[in-house]
Amino acid sequence: MKKTYKIEVDCANCANKMEDAAKKVPGVADVTVNFMAQKMIVDFSEGADPASTMKQVVSACKKVEDDCEIYL
Repeated sequence: MKKTYKIEVDCANCANKMEDAAKKVPGVADVTVNFMAQKMIVDFSEGADPASTMKQVVSACKKVEDDCEIYL
């Protein structure tokens, strides 16, 4: 299942860091962060709970880019 989230991130490099961090979260099959559109598209693994997985995604992204925002 894919879901799109609005984000705020300052630079393309920061968006790449967020994408890499989010891809490592259990329950995430794939992630695409579009800096220009300020969107994050998350493809959840089968059986993953999107709400709890996104909490982990937010935490992982904040570790690499502490001033980013992901609107759930």
